[in-house]
Amino acid sequence: TRTFAVLALIAVAAFASGCGQGVSVPANTEAGVGAQVFAEKCGGCHTISYAGTQGSKPTSDVNSKDRTNGPNFDQRKEDYQSAITSIRQGGFFGAIMPGNIVTGAEAKSVATFLAKYSGRNPD
Repeated sequence: TRTFAVLALIAVAAFASGCGQGVSVPANTEAGVGAQVFAEKCGGCHTISYAGTQGSKPTSDVNSKDRTNGPNFDQRKEDYQSAITSIRQGGFFGAIMPGNIVTGAEAKSVATFLAKYSGRNPD
């Protein structure tokens, strides 16, 4: 029981420190797995509220020389095929995004997540 209490405190501390913070998709689904992978691997350049990411630069900063600005998926809708193609080839324009940044089941999960949750917050 003491071991259980220590493990419970560790779990609470990990959650409070931001582990998985911001992902608002059920974790036990393929889209949920995709949201977590997206947050870890794609969130530095792309925004989508369902993964808790803010990687896209605001419109006022579009002239910046920083080349990490990916599409804002709160505003841009993607279907599965477009998402998986973009993941495999490294985007569609400009060669900024590395190809195969995620592969296999992770790529399929991210594409599933984007197909389901992108374009839902056009503000």
